[in-house]
Amino acid sequence: MTAPLPNIASGPSQRRRSVGVDVGGVLVGGPAPVVVQSMTNTDTADIEATVAQVAALARAGSEIVRITVDRDEAAAAVPHIRDRLLLKNVTVPLVGDFHYIGHKLLADHPACAEALAKYRINPGNVGFKAKRDTQFGAIIETAMRYDKPVRIGVNWGSLDQELLTHLMDENAASDAPVSAQAITREAMIRSALLSAERAEELGLGRDRILLSAKVSDVQELIAVYRDLARRCDYALHLGLTEAGMGSKGIVASSAALGILLQEGIGDTIRISLTPEPNGDRTQEVKVAQELLQTMGFRQFVPVVAACPGCGRTTSTVFQELAKEIQDHLSTSMPVWKERYPGVEALQVAVMGCIVNGPGESKHADIGISLPGTGETPAAPVFVDGKKVVTLRGPKIADEFKQMVADYIERRFGHEAATDAAE
Repeated sequence: MTAPLPNIASGPSQRRRSVGVDVGGVLVGGPAPVVVQSMTNTDTADIEATVAQVAALARAGSEIVRITVDRDEAAAAVPHIRDRLLLKNVTVPLVGDFHYIGHKLLADHPACAEALAKYRINPGNVGFKAKRDTQFGAIIETAMRYDKPVRIGVNWGSLDQELLTHLMDENAASDAPVSAQAITREAMIRSALLSAERAEELGLGRDRILLSAKVSDVQELIAVYRDLARRCDYALHLGLTEAGMGSKGIVASSAALGILLQEGIGDTIRISLTPEPNGDRTQEVKVAQELLQTMGFRQFVPVVAACPGCGRTTSTVFQELAKEIQDHLSTSMPVWKERYPGVEALQVAVMGCIVNGPGESKHADIGISLPGTGETPAAPVFVDGKKVVTLRGPKIADEFKQMVADYIERRFGHEAATDAAE
């Protein structure tokens, strides 16, 4: 007797319910999709450089951008940065990153307090001993005065040492002590939750509070956010701090955040990559988008499926075409999003030989199967699962790119939208 087929569902766990927070017109949490954000690495006092980088990050798809506000010159620059961005038609919300003297900078620079869309504060360094409550309270009162949300961002590199010491002492006296790692996680979570509770006591609504608890270890990050998500319904900002450079940072961040997102945890993400000297800061935005799109949470750009290549594809034609198509789609997206609503859902296949080429191309909206080594120099093209033409000759790439453009116009253009409406 044949055993029944297992009914195993694919897809993420149900999204954790959180209280939505309006950050300068961008909803984080609640029913909103996971939001992509990033942070500048310019000196905020350098208005021109900061405006240029914020604009670049926004163009790349960052929906919120954080800037450092560490001294008077930086705070004084913030409203000018906001105004210059608006002149460039860049409306991305700006978040001020405050440490140590945020209470003073916000009080001394009301234009800065008003220009920012959100304040980020770290309870581990907002103040120490008796000053902590006073300085924390001052920031919360400023947030309420200007109707701004606050992210309470705990980091294990700057954890409240008084709270940590207290918990360590309690654990040492316990009949069943736990590991130092577990105590550190608990200190982070309590620091965030106690600070949020204090903010609410001062009058800040739950819909104006976001939390984060960042570490640089993948497994620790997963553990701390699982526990934090279980113990509150605040909107959560995800990020692996000090993730690193290049592939290490990309892999570590994707591994940690991918697991949490799959479990329904997280309302906004930042991929914290250390850039190469003079490197492209927008890479962290692209990685965040690719993570969300690869996992099926959001669509940002059309997907190009391309085979990895093997001994059957010694020609580089399909690699070059795949790159051409990918680059063409990416550079065209800012215009296409306006002109062709829904185009980000497009799926294109550029395959290298007969083994998987026709099959993969049929699964895409439009796909091409290029000839492999020793195969007939012909490239069948499939549209909506059906073979429509076979391309030959030296202009296969240009002809296929034109077919992609025609397909986009036909499916997503004005006439298509008019037909659908009728």
